[in-house]
Amino acid sequence: MYEELEQIREKCKNCQKCPLAKSRTNTVFSDGVPNSNLVLIGEAPGYWEDQKGLPFVGKAGQLLDKIFASVGLSRQKDVYICNTIKCRPPENRNPLPEEKEACREYLQAQLDILKPKIILVCGNIALNTMLPNERGITRARGKWFDGPYGSKMMPIFHPSYLLRNDSREKGSPKWLMWQDIQEIKREYDKLFV
Repeated sequence: MYEELEQIREKCKNCQKCPLAKSRTNTVFSDGVPNSNLVLIGEAPGYWEDQKGLPFVGKAGQLLDKIFASVGLSRQKDVYICNTIKCRPPENRNPLPEEKEACREYLQAQLDILKPKIILVCGNIALNTMLPNERGITRARGKWFDGPYGSKMMPIFHPSYLLRNDSREKGSPKWLMWQDIQEIKREYDKLFV
């Protein structure tokens, strides 16, 4: 598994299939531990991700780590993290369809190698990539969908959205994320029974 992922990482690192290759500092392939239990698919790298070559390393990543830690999970032991595209779009704009298509082979290879049992679809861009018939993360979040390889997929709010919506009142995005991460942990624990 590790060798296969490293081969794909190297191919991705040298990719020139779309104009984003010219403006990137680093490709952002993955972080966390490669495993077949839990994979999180984010949207696209931001500034700090582009600088460090790792997904979710800025403020949104720090919040994501806290969300996982709240139920006893961590990227170092439990979660493999990747994005729908591997290079930062200028000014953090949404990826264009042709950019997503250029990166599709890398995301597909990651999933084909890992064959995850649980996939977290983080944010609208990832939702539109993994569940193109679903419209809107607010309606889709917190629900289980059938995924590839017999997996279960749950869309969740992107942590950057949660940073912009600070309320923790019942029904708020942060409150809903707390409900979602608890449900995810219950499903994750079933893998080890």
